[in-house]
Amino acid sequence: MRLTPPPARPSRRAFLQTAAAGAAALAAPNIMAAPAPVALRCSSSQPADQSAAQFIWYDRFAANLRQSVGDRIRVDFFPNGQLGKEADVVQQVRLGSIDMMITGSSIWATALPELALLDMGFLFDSWEHVNKSVDAGVGAQFDKLLQERTGCTFLGWGNHFNARSVYTKKPVLRDADLKNVKLRVLPTPIFVETFKLMGAIPTPIPVNELYTAVQTGVVDGFEHDAATVLSSKFNEVVSNCWLTNHLFSPSITAIGKRGLAKVPKDLLPAFHQAAKDADAFQRQASGTKGKEALAALEKAGIAFHPMDPGERQRIRQTMETKLWPTVTAQYPVTKPMLDIINAQRA
Repeated sequence: MRLTPPPARPSRRAFLQTAAAGAAALAAPNIMAAPAPVALRCSSSQPADQSAAQFIWYDRFAANLRQSVGDRIRVDFFPNGQLGKEADVVQQVRLGSIDMMITGSSIWATALPELALLDMGFLFDSWEHVNKSVDAGVGAQFDKLLQERTGCTFLGWGNHFNARSVYTKKPVLRDADLKNVKLRVLPTPIFVETFKLMGAIPTPIPVNELYTAVQTGVVDGFEHDAATVLSSKFNEVVSNCWLTNHLFSPSITAIGKRGLAKVPKDLLPAFHQAAKDADAFQRQASGTKGKEALAALEKAGIAFHPMDPGERQRIRQTMETKLWPTVTAQYPVTKPMLDIINAQRA
C-alpha cells in the first residue's frame, strides 16, 4: 500500500508572515472605524426660537460645530426648562447628569457667590461696556474661579436683548417718584439693596406670580427687560416704563467637568472657537432684537420715560459709595474685576 506523505510544514518565517497578515486583517476594521459621535445635552429656560436670546446663541454654536467638526459632536437643546428649574440644573451640570446650560449669570451665584458683582445696580452703562469688560479679563477671571470651585467652565458670554428697567402702573419720571413704590425685584440681596437705595419698597416674588401680583395691587410694578415684558404679556398690567437700564446682566453658557471631558482632545480648539464665534454673533443679534422689543412695547401702548443722564450719574455714585464696596469687601477677589469694568467705562 502506498502511503501519502504528510504535507510539508511551513517554515517559521512563512508562519509568522501568515499570522501577521491575519492579525492585520482582523485589526483593519477597528483602525478604519470612525469614532462614535459625542452627544451633549444643553438646558435652557427659554423657548427654542429666534425670539429667545439663549436659543440664538445655541443655534449659532451648533451650526459652527457642524461646520468645523461635522457630526463628531452633537449638542441637543432642551428648551422651556424641560430638564428642570434653573437652580436645580446648575447642580445637575456640576454633577454631570446634564452637560451644559445657557442662562443668566445670576443663576450661577449659588455655585459662585462672587458673581454678585455683575448684579450691582448701575455697574454697566451699555452692552458694549459689558462685552469690553468681559473680554478684557472679567470673563476669564470668573471662569478661573468657577473651575477652581466646581470644575465647571464658562464656555460663552452673550447678551440679553435689553437691560432691565422699571415698569409701573403710574408714571415714574425720577427717583423721587419711586419713593414707597412697591416693586417686584429678583430675590437677591443685591437687587433688594439697589432699590432700597433708590427709595422703592423692593418685594421679591416669583416671576410666575408677577402678572397677578401687579394686576391685584400686591405690587405697583417691577423691574425687567423689555423682551421678557413682551413675551410674558406683562405690558397688559402696566402702562409706563422708566428707562433706568440699571442692570446689563450677561447671558452665560456653562459646561460641566464631565460634559467637557466628553469632547475629544483634538476637537477642543474647534469646540471653544465655535463658542467664541457664537458669542460675537449673539451679541450683535441681541442688539437688533432689543430695539425690536422696545418698539413693540411702545406700539402696544407702553409710555417710555428716559432717565435723565445727570440723575443716572448721581444714582450711580450712590451705588458706588454705598453698595459696591459691600460686595468687594465680602468677596475681595472681585475688586480687580471692578477695576477692569471701571477702566472700560466710556
